[in-house]
Amino acid sequence: MSSPKAKTPGRAGSGCGGSPVLGGTNNGRYEFMSLTKPLSRSSTPPHLLQRQSSDTATARLRASESPTRRRGSSSSTGSGPPEEDGIRLNPSLFRVALSSLLAIDLWLSKSIGVCAREDSSWGSARPLMKLIEVTGHGIPWLAGTAYCLYKSDTAAGQEVMLNLFMGLLLDLVLVAAVKATVRRRRPAHNRMDMFASFSVDRYSFPSGHATRAAMCARFLLAHLVLAAPLRVLVLLWAATVGLSRVMLGRHNVTDVAFGFWMGYCQYNLLEALWLSPQMLHVLLGHTA
Repeated sequence: MSSPKAKTPGRAGSGCGGSPVLGGTNNGRYEFMSLTKPLSRSSTPPHLLQRQSSDTATARLRASESPTRRRGSSSSTGSGPPEEDGIRLNPSLFRVALSSLLAIDLWLSKSIGVCAREDSSWGSARPLMKLIEVTGHGIPWLAGTAYCLYKSDTAAGQEVMLNLFMGLLLDLVLVAAVKATVRRRRPAHNRMDMFASFSVDRYSFPSGHATRAAMCARFLLAHLVLAAPLRVLVLLWAATVGLSRVMLGRHNVTDVAFGFWMGYCQYNLLEALWLSPQMLHVLLGHTA
C-alpha cells in the first residue's frame, strides 16, 4: 500500500495544472500562489471585463456632462469663459421705458393727426391748419422782423428788433443742427406739401415751428408792452402752432414737446447774447 504523501506529488505534477493554491512545479519545487493579492486581469471572465469597462465609461461621461462639474472646472481653472447661466432676454429698464414711450408717441400722434389728408376725419379743417403753419414759419418772421427793424426810428425799437432777428437766425441754425444729427423721419401719414421747405425739413425732430413759437412768445411777452388779452392771445397762438403740427401729421407729439422746451431755452441763450445799444450802433454804422 502506498502512503498518502506519495500520491500528493503525483496529483500536483499532473497535467491538470495542480492545485489552485499550489502553483506548478519548477525543478521539483512547489510554488505557492499568494492568497492576499487580487486575481490578475487575465483571470477575470471576458464578459465581466466588458461590462465593467462600459459602466466606467458611462460614469465618466455623465460626470463630464454635469453642469456642476462644468462650472466647477471653469471656475477652478480660471482660464475658461465667465459663467453665463442666465439667458439675456430681459432688456434694461431704460430700453423698456424708451420703447414704451415711442410706441405711445406714435399711437397718439396718429390719433391726433386728423387733418393729415383731405379724406381724414377733420380733412375740411386742413386749410386753416396750413394757415396757422405759415404764421409759425421762419421766412415770414424773418421778413417781418427785418421790415420792423428798417422802419424803426428809435434806438430801443431797433435794439429789440435786431435781437429778435438774431434770435430767429440762431433758431434756424440750432434746429437744423439737431435735425441733421437725430435724423428722425416724419410720420408716415404726413404729406410733404409744406410751405417753403428745405432739405433738412425732411426730418422731424424737433419741430422748428414749435421752437420758434416758444422763443418768440417769450420774447414778445418780455420786451413788448402788451395788454392782458394780447398776452393771452400770444400764448394761445404758440400752443395752436404746436398743435397744428401734430394735426397736420408733420410731427409726432415728442417732436413738438421737445421743440417747445428747446425754444424756451433758446430765449435764455438769446438773453445771454443780447446786443447792447453800443454794439447796435457799431453794426448799423453809427458812431458811439
